[in-house]
Amino acid sequence: MTDWWTRLFDAIDRKDTAAFLSFLAEDAVFQFGNAPPVRGRAAIGAAVSGFFGAIGGSQHQLLRDFSGPDARACQGEVSYTRLDGSTVTVPFANVLVMRGELVAGYHIYIDLTPLFAA
Repeated sequence: MTDWWTRLFDAIDRKDTAAFLSFLAEDAVFQFGNAPPVRGRAAIGAAVSGFFGAIGGSQHQLLRDFSGPDARACQGEVSYTRLDGSTVTVPFANVLVMRGELVAGYHIYIDLTPLFAA
């Protein structure tokens, strides 16, 4: 399971929208923090690309992962590089609803306030 998370976070940390979307079902629902949910790969791709453009980069560290018959979850820390070159590290938890090997529901629990603070 850890290898799966590593591949997913690798795609995100490379800011590779297409690789990230390859993990998702065509009709997936994606919710990042307290942002409204986004449905479908095209809309998710636009949202994710927009976020990638607002940061210099990211580096995810997986602390633990959990899985069930049709769900996966993890806890970790992500270090963001801001566009000004400074960095901030925040904790996160991801809860995924799976449909086979594809993510049908992707929910990120994170507080991005420190990332965009002045």
